[in-house]
Order: sequence, then C-alpha cells, then structure tokens
Amino acid sequence: MGSGHQSETACLITDIQMPGMSGLELQATLAEEERRIPIIFITAYGDAKTRTQAMRGGAIEFLVKPFDDDVLLESVRAALEL
Repeated sequence: MGSGHQSETACLITDIQMPGMSGLELQATLAEEERRIPIIFITAYGDAKTRTQAMRGGAIEFLVKPFDDDVLLESVRAALEL
C-alpha cells in the first residue's frame, strides 16, 4: 500500500464504494499490513451484511448517508481517543 503519511494518520474516514479498492478492501489491506488506524465508514448503501463485516474488522463507526454531522464528529473524537 505504500508508506505515505500512514504513520501520521490518526483516523481514516472512507466510503464503502470507491473506484478501484472498496473501503472494506482497504480495511483488510491495512489489517494485513498490521496498520492500526481507526476507520469510520460512510456509505449510501448500508446493508446489514456490509455493516457487520466493517464492524467485525474493527471499524469505529458505520454511518449511512445522509448522516448527522454531530454523529460524525463524535465518531472522530472517539477514534482520536484510542
């Protein structure tokens, strides 16, 4: 996945559906590389199976669009406290 600024990343906010690599694939890749970055998923397609997979993979939160900005901010605060 390359080095970049991953060691400086305190929280990652990503969509489930992205061009190329999905958010779940990104989560799996980071886990394989033993990179412990708290992840908050956002999606317009929030089915129970995807949510369960994300949360079992260690996601901090799984937000379905549209979501309340305050919920996102609280999730980021929780991630930063880890």
